[in-house]
Amino acid sequence: MRKIYHLSNCGTCQRIINEVGDTSDFTSINIKEKNISEKDLDFIAEKLGGYEAVFSKRAMKYRSMGLNEIKLTEADYKRYILEEYTFLKRPVFIVDKDAFAGNSKKVVAAIKERIAHG
Repeated sequence: MRKIYHLSNCGTCQRIINEVGDTSDFTSINIKEKNISEKDLDFIAEKLGGYEAVFSKRAMKYRSMGLNEIKLTEADYKRYILEEYTFLKRPVFIVDKDAFAGNSKKVVAAIKERIAHG
C-alpha cells in the first residue's frame, strides 16, 4: 500500500511531494475532499506511536476550539482527526509497511530514504 494524504492547495505539501522522488505508484488523496480512513489512521498511529503523533497542534481550530486548554486523550486525538481534516499532520506518506507524518526535515529525509530504497 502506497498513499499520500495531503492538501492540494498546501504549498508545503506539494513541495515535499515533488522533493521526495517518484511517487507515481502512490495513491494521492486530498484530505479536503476525502478525509483519512479510520483503518489508515489506525495503521499510521500504530507505526508512529499514537494518535497524538499524527495530530496537528498547528491547526487553527486547535486554539479556536479551546483544545489547547484541555488534556486530550488518544481517543480524543483520533476522534478529532476523523471529524476534521485540518487536525491531520501533513503530508502523510504510507510506504508499504511504513508511515511518515509531517513536514520536518527529519521526516522528509526519512521519506526520501525509504522511497529511494524501495
